[in-house]
Amino acid sequence: VLKVLSHIDSVLRSPRAPPLIYRRSKGPAQSCLKEKGQECGFEHLPLAIEMWADQLMALKDLHKSLKKLSLELLPWHATDPQDNRESIRVEDLQFIVDAILEEIENKEKNSQKPSLPTLSAIVSHFQKLFDVNSLIGVYPRMNEVYTKLGEMTNAMRNLHELLELDSSAPPTVVVDTVGKLCDIINKKVTKQVQQLLGTQDIHRIINKLEEHECFFPPFQALIQDLLCLLEISNLDDILPTVRNLK
Repeated sequence: VLKVLSHIDSVLRSPRAPPLIYRRSKGPAQSCLKEKGQECGFEHLPLAIEMWADQLMALKDLHKSLKKLSLELLPWHATDPQDNRESIRVEDLQFIVDAILEEIENKEKNSQKPSLPTLSAIVSHFQKLFDVNSLIGVYPRMNEVYTKLGEMTNAMRNLHELLELDSSAPPTVVVDTVGKLCDIINKKVTKQVQQLLGTQDIHRIINKLEEHECFFPPFQALIQDLLCLLEISNLDDILPTVRNLK
């Protein structure tokens, strides 16, 4: 008996033993002496063994429940011939749980992938939006749209910086700001021209232009007739030719 108790004591004192299994005796009435007067701490060992027995039975019940859940979620998995064995290990339960978790993760990944009808609808919608008649033209038009989008993005970014606008300002705000700036510039230019020429000078220039429109056509006709009559081609030769005739 002492040898058996010594063997049990060595097992319970090992580092692999759970800390709640071994408990040192606290009183002479609760202690039993081994050889050489060493105490043994087995008073609560029957309770621990009963707890282990209950846990082993619960482990079997948990294994059955997990197998039912596995059959519901993974009906295509083959049945393990060792499922009906008496001893159930924690590794067996962990294997079932890992298989279920892996299947759930795969379903989540597959659910995020678009189906073939969805992809076909996306391509058709792109063709309609960007006037693409064939599937061959989808990729070139995508590249073109991407390039134009990049150019527009850079242009809008530069305008935001030049106009000192917030980067979140929509394009309508940028257009309105540019329009207002153009109006201000046009008003300033018109005002500067008026200040430079003056109102009377502007009217005088208009009158001169009207007089020129009335005078220049007859004068041009007279000059052309003189050139033909004198048989010359340059305006500078008219006066010398007339003097020679005189």
